[in-house]
Amino acid sequence: METLEKEKTEFRNYNQGDITAAVKEHYRKMRLYQTYDYVQKMKAKYLTFDKPMLLWDAMEKLNALIDVSDPDLDLPNVQHLLQSAEAMRAEGRPDWMQLVGLIHDLGKAMYLWGSDEDGTSQAEQWGLVGDVFVVGCKLPDSCVYPEFNELNPDMQLEQYNTELGIYEEGCGLDNVELAWGHDEYLYQVLKNHSENTIPEEGMVMVRYHSFYPWHTGGSYTKITNAKDDQYKEWIKDFNKYDLYTKSQKLYNLDEMKAYYLPIAEKYLGKGPIYW
Repeated sequence: METLEKEKTEFRNYNQGDITAAVKEHYRKMRLYQTYDYVQKMKAKYLTFDKPMLLWDAMEKLNALIDVSDPDLDLPNVQHLLQSAEAMRAEGRPDWMQLVGLIHDLGKAMYLWGSDEDGTSQAEQWGLVGDVFVVGCKLPDSCVYPEFNELNPDMQLEQYNTELGIYEEGCGLDNVELAWGHDEYLYQVLKNHSENTIPEEGMVMVRYHSFYPWHTGGSYTKITNAKDDQYKEWIKDFNKYDLYTKSQKLYNLDEMKAYYLPIAEKYLGKGPIYW
């Protein structure tokens, strides 16, 4: 990968300058409102797969969204996607992985039909973006701003406030509920899309790339299993391009279309995706 504008240690710094207050408030709300019951309600509300939209139209919609949880980038989210994909392309990574880099945040298109009340709008993004955690068990100290963990109502309930909570030891990540956000939303949309042929590695990258308390924080060891160890290898590989490519470099989305759209059509078909 090309020399970065920032050292790796400078990324994900949650105590820097002007961004601190807004990012901190985002995570306070996320911890306060993202309960097990909330996640079930969001799945019922948003996993209806009845809103057809072409993939490139979704890309263009992210030109209007800035991720308020990101301390490293204040550009429209589509620029982050292009930065990630282009870094993979430069290193000759497989075309399906380049596609995953390009689309991994497209679940944020949920804001188009989201609401302030749900935390899924441009103004209120606590149900849309940010590091996710497992709901249904104790929140670990590896969460960003762990001092907010005690605000979560589930932590006052006996069935949810232990290390395993409602889950069985070694059940694996595929069998737990994560905080609601763009990762799970896009994963479910792609899983429902009959023409999707993105490999398993790519689907895992989509689903768990924001799950930092696990893949970077080392938490949830009692829940995870050997399959998740393989998942973590894939996520760590993806993470290099998701996190460390963030810069102020701008790309022209229309110019990128000629290269990336044929790859998207190869793995997702030419028709609309139902969101």
